[in-house]
Amino acid sequence: MTERSERTAEPAGPFGRADLARRAAGAETVDSGPAPAAAASLDSATRAYVDHRNLLFTVAYEMLGSAADAEDVLQETWLRWAGVDLGAVRDSRAYLVRIVTRQSLDRLRALGRRKEYYVGPWLPEPLLTAPDVAEDVELAESVSMAMLLVLETLTPTERAVFVLREVFESEYDDISEAVGKTPAAVRQIAHRARAHVAARRPRGTVSPAETRAALQAFRRAVETGDMRRLLDVLAPDVVALSDGGGVRHALLRPVVGAEKVARLLAAGWYKRGVERSVEPIQVNGGPGLLVRADGEIDGVLAVRVDDGCVSGLYHVRNPEKLNRVRRQTPMSR
Repeated sequence: MTERSERTAEPAGPFGRADLARRAAGAETVDSGPAPAAAASLDSATRAYVDHRNLLFTVAYEMLGSAADAEDVLQETWLRWAGVDLGAVRDSRAYLVRIVTRQSLDRLRALGRRKEYYVGPWLPEPLLTAPDVAEDVELAESVSMAMLLVLETLTPTERAVFVLREVFESEYDDISEAVGKTPAAVRQIAHRARAHVAARRPRGTVSPAETRAALQAFRRAVETGDMRRLLDVLAPDVVALSDGGGVRHALLRPVVGAEKVARLLAAGWYKRGVERSVEPIQVNGGPGLLVRADGEIDGVLAVRVDDGCVSGLYHVRNPEKLNRVRRQTPMSR
């Protein structure tokens, strides 16, 4: 296991790290005897942060497409928030979102440089999500693999503005503070980003029953390798993408079209002579399959459904991106 995967495998406490949680709870100040006013301020800061933590994680994740980087951003956000004069804060939610957005923008620009050297195709880090995420249709769409890949085509500022305005319904004045632009400029950026996303976003909402039926049919087809069943459930223009991070075998480029994707799946998707199993899970608020090879987690397959057929397959095999499929990640708007 790499240093990064060790660092992100077991986030502890409400802040993602045990030492950060202790600091938030004031454990490091006990011996020095903090003044009552300072202790009360820290308690208030901690409560506000904990109350909004799921929201802040969701903002950072939608900005970055990486849970590991989102956790880093949350830690940086707490350190800055703990030093804020709460008496001057009118709206703690808006103030925290502003901090997390600024930190996410800095991280997003650095990530852009890092992705230039990523080995093979890049996909967002998949998250095992609770049913309540899927029930919030707008939230589920905003964190879906398909939407996160659309957001990747925006500039960092466009992405921040779109996420804050369209997903979290932040006011233009608050967004302008977060991204360092005038409210008028933010409105123009929002209009441009909205048009860009609208031209590329998923086709529309699908009922839960339709999604379940498509996933069940797809799962049976994958398990049996039945070409006819696969062709029946795959959309004519289905797209398959995969991410192995240079560690696991993955597609070098997208595979497009029902026949090509069906042949790929029928062949066992990369390996022969391996005992494979798949189980349905909620991935990023939508349908997905947890893939095991010889009993060990081998990858996650997020599935996009349109008009009753599977139109997108996002297969993540990079081991460093599979830490968040072992337990649910809380998210909120």
